Amino acid sequence: MHCQKSVFILLLLSFLICIGISAQKTSAFQVSAPEAQGVSSAGILNFLDAATKSKTEFHSFVFLRHGKLVAEGWWNPYSPTLKHTLYSTSKSFTAAAVGFAISEKKLSLDDKVISLFPDDLPATISPNLAALTVKDVLEMSDGQDPDPTARVVTTTNWAKTFLALPIPNKPGTKFLYNSAGTYMLSAIVQKVTGQKVIDYLKPRLFDPLGITGMDWEVSPQGANTGGWGLRLKTEDMAKFGQLYLQKGMWKGKQIIPAAWAEEATTMKIMQDPDAPQAKKDSSDWLQGYCYQMWRCRHNAVRADGAFGQYIIMMPDEDAVIAITAETPDMQEEINLVWQYLLPAMHDGTLPADAATDTKLQAAIAKLALAPPATTATAAASINGKTFAMQPNAFKINSISFAVKNGVCMVDIKNDTANYTLPFGEGKWQAGTTLMHGPYLLTGAVATLTGLPAFKTAGSYDWKDAQILELVLRYIESPHTETLLCHFDGNNISIDVKNSYEYGKVAAVLKGEAK
Repeated sequence: MHCQKSVFILLLLSFLICIGISAQKTSAFQVSAPEAQGVSSAGILNFLDAATKSKTEFHSFVFLRHGKLVAEGWWNPYSPTLKHTLYSTSKSFTAAAVGFAISEKKLSLDDKVISLFPDDLPATISPNLAALTVKDVLEMSDGQDPDPTARVVTTTNWAKTFLALPIPNKPGTKFLYNSAGTYMLSAIVQKVTGQKVIDYLKPRLFDPLGITGMDWEVSPQGANTGGWGLRLKTEDMAKFGQLYLQKGMWKGKQIIPAAWAEEATTMKIMQDPDAPQAKKDSSDWLQGYCYQMWRCRHNAVRADGAFGQYIIMMPDEDAVIAITAETPDMQEEINLVWQYLLPAMHDGTLPADAATDTKLQAAIAKLALAPPATTATAAASINGKTFAMQPNAFKINSISFAVKNGVCMVDIKNDTANYTLPFGEGKWQAGTTLMHGPYLLTGAVATLTGLPAFKTAGSYDWKDAQILELVLRYIESPHTETLLCHFDGNNISIDVKNSYEYGKVAAVLKGEAK
């Protein structure tokens, strides 16, 4: 009798935990205790523990099993309502737009790229350029070498520049990662539909999946950048993965053709056919490339973005894992999934484990990236001061400080604008700004064009009486900017660092009090 009572109590607790999870957040997915879907709560706990000790700075994760939400978490100040820069995960959405266009007979895989850009062609069309097809571009076998992206995006007409560059290899024969090629797919979709990819996808993909608030950068010609620049919420990433896992089916309706969902996720070309087997066995970048998606080990497939933005689809386990992060080691990040979450999944169901579920929810509730801890204070020494800056790469003319009630307001002026940024003492202070933060494609013409003001979370601390640290998280991107301000009487020197260069000082700004 005592044993039966204990089992009943554990089942009741598990039920109440599920109710509690549902009450905390309205999800597009049915919420389930992990064990009910054959997932060990202890395995997810171990994943979170390993994540905190890894090189990767995790921002969020969503874990679906059998279409049910078994776990999700955001590291404060990141949150479920925020979009996140996807970088190259954007490519998979561009490929989906191509799939829709093909299904609507507006395009075919065999269409020649040059036929779609008659006004942007070079004077001489090489045989390889003439042979280049939509399919070649989809599978990253454009034939160009080296990757032309850096050259393309620094010009004012990206399609024209792309088509003018040499194609030394026969298209379709050799893999080379080519983000500019994905831009061409976006431009192609716009050519044949008359709509930017984001607008074309809205009624076909985003609306049916309940995805709202998305935005996407545009090129100088007004086409979405395609290979990067899309911003979505983490839950939206998981929806996309679940859609493909279900062969294009969503809530009983075929959203994208099943044949396309299958075709887009099967291997088309090997990245390095001659790589030693041992290297292939340890790498998720040598398992084959699909249509703007990567094959993974363990028969998985993923959408993949710089610094660790992942949508991992695992058909053998009927699971989807979406992650946003910033990492210097993308293989290490995905290894954590294989090491902890993969073995946590089992066939059938597992016995209810209310005690571990409770620990898991408590751990998720505490997920946070701590603001810098204040060790000293010298607010009075800078309050109300404005410093005129020497000429610098950031074109900052002046910077001023105002400290009140634990918030340091920093005003930055350049030749064209004035930006005011809030920083909290020992806490993250929310803000918005039009000032561009750290970004991998800063050198692109029209970079970040088409996006609204950027949401930030700022915190400050005094390293000592003369050194003020300002940490500014651009919380709709993977990146953070740190300004280490050194005060010496009327002089200021600022070390500028961005998080993806991992400790490197990007610039030193110098100025003098007005």
